[in-house]
Amino acid sequence: MLDALTALSQGTRLVYSRGLRRYVFLPILANLLVYAGVLSYVLSHFGGWLDSGMAMVPGWLDWLSWLIWPLFVISLVVIVFFTFTLVTHLIAAPFYGFLAERVEMEVTGRAPQDDRGIWRAGLDALGRELVKLGYIVPRMLLLFVISWIPVINLVSPLLWVAFSAWTMAITYLDYPMDNNKVSFAEMRRRLEARRWPTLTYGGWVMLITWVPLANLFLLPGAVAASVLMWDRHYRSLGTPVR
Repeated sequence: MLDALTALSQGTRLVYSRGLRRYVFLPILANLLVYAGVLSYVLSHFGGWLDSGMAMVPGWLDWLSWLIWPLFVISLVVIVFFTFTLVTHLIAAPFYGFLAERVEMEVTGRAPQDDRGIWRAGLDALGRELVKLGYIVPRMLLLFVISWIPVINLVSPLLWVAFSAWTMAITYLDYPMDNNKVSFAEMRRRLEARRWPTLTYGGWVMLITWVPLANLFLLPGAVAASVLMWDRHYRSLGTPVR
């Protein structure tokens, strides 16, 4: 059975092999531009966000400031990471969907069950990203609220990490599933049926996204890995529907 780390290793080598590497340069360039803009904005505002958060801590918890302060920092970093991830994937979705299609043809020798043209597929990929946002954003906002509630927010970093892994799995494993006419609801059912491969894959992808700059070159490998995971773990879990 293919494990997530092996899939990521194989996928990264695959996308930079001859015949596929030409499909990764546009998403890398798009993400690089977003990365520079988000980093500049965060660096100029992070201190103010942190001061505002600490000002909300009640006086009777001052003795826990040594613990609350790093938890605020961790929560802010995770929230910024989440926002950056959502924006970059919205922009790169059409490129990643096309890359997943090419990888599937290379790995399996057969084309995905997708009869859409390249332009229709690109537009549909953006629509699918909005569906993902409709699922992710309300849950992200709930965690954001929890992050600012005294005492309860002590566990918020752990909740953010678990949710981040699940979100990364949804984001990347959706590319080959969308290409094979698996609906978003059906995709979630399949991910839940293979919970351990899903969370380990999402966890490794989450760690990759935390590697500054290098993540821009590693994320296309995560797209290829999603195709390998789809073929080994999820393809056989039912008839694709849309």
